[in-house]
Amino acid sequence: MTTSNRWLLPEGIEEVLPPMAGQLDRICRRILDLYSSFGYELVIPPLIEYLESLLTGTGEDLELQTFKLTDQLSGRTLGVRADSTPQVVRIDVHNLKRRIPTRLCYLGPVLHTRPVNHGGARELLQTGAELYGSSSRESEAEIIVLMLKTLGCAGLENLHVDLGHVGIYRGITGKLRLTGEQEHILFDTLQRKMVAELRQIIRLWSLPPASGVALLALLDLNGGVEILDAASDVLSGMSDEVLRSIEELQQTARLVNNRYRNAPLYFDLAELRGYHYYTGMSFAAYIPDQGQGIAFGGRYDDIGKAFGLARPAVGFSTDVRALYHLAAVPEMARTAGIFAPVSEDPGCQLMIESLRERNEIVLSKLPDQEGDAGEHGCDRILVQEQGEWKVKKLSS
Repeated sequence: MTTSNRWLLPEGIEEVLPPMAGQLDRICRRILDLYSSFGYELVIPPLIEYLESLLTGTGEDLELQTFKLTDQLSGRTLGVRADSTPQVVRIDVHNLKRRIPTRLCYLGPVLHTRPVNHGGARELLQTGAELYGSSSRESEAEIIVLMLKTLGCAGLENLHVDLGHVGIYRGITGKLRLTGEQEHILFDTLQRKMVAELRQIIRLWSLPPASGVALLALLDLNGGVEILDAASDVLSGMSDEVLRSIEELQQTARLVNNRYRNAPLYFDLAELRGYHYYTGMSFAAYIPDQGQGIAFGGRYDDIGKAFGLARPAVGFSTDVRALYHLAAVPEMARTAGIFAPVSEDPGCQLMIESLRERNEIVLSKLPDQEGDAGEHGCDRILVQEQGEWKVKKLSS
């Protein structure tokens, strides 16, 4: 690296400068205050851990996204966290060891080896909330409402939330005895919503007629809450798990609408995001003209098993930096300050401290500095008149 390009940052890594850093800070404070108002306690997991601990209970995808390095003290392999959720699960199960429902939240950086989307960031400012110890629909509704309010804290509007339930797909395919390869092919076909390919699979694999009809129906079962009534009719011949999963979506939707006026809920029963991770309902938030989701969550009751206790769990996460860019937050003018002169007068120092205690910005002039009060963003100056220190407006 030459002298001329030493300032370059790795691809997908960015530094945050004024005034964006200040605006991000304000958004983060609003988000944490929101979580606190719902009773969520803040936890701060470590940025780096022993790899085997960091990846306990997670899948291959997270392992591939994790930066690895060698600990110079122990010689063991360390990992830089790529997702805070598994760490928070461990805190709940291994450290807190509560048997009552526990609400935890977090906000901090995570690092990915590769961007999720082409040209995207590899360092995210991840925030989220997790509710442990309740398998109720009320807990799911609370998390969805909290996600919507979190996005609102960042100034995002015109949201809509896609909901699905892995139990519907599992209930349809559970008795088909598919091989691992067949399950992968079927899953991929449903995600791409390829009707012709799905018809061919049903015919070539000689799937039972009822299962074939149900799988094809999934591709059309998307829309508002009324689609759940249609799903109950179309899939009425399927297993109890299928019907129970539809009913759970209906109950959760009703509770969300009771708590969040005109909740923008949309249902897609062929959407299987996080199929190998979630154990029930899953959801993602979107905004218009943005193809990728901006917040993700769902129920993941099994993940705590790796830490000794599979507590019911539901939560969501999002990237605050991404929300900031999507919301196109207008630049906020820097708050004007007060310019204080170079002075050893105790009265001057007392006045400066008094002003700062009243949340005023006071910049103390340095003996060797350049630039006047205006250049430093000040619209007032501290002056001494007749032995008394006063704040005066700068003349325009």
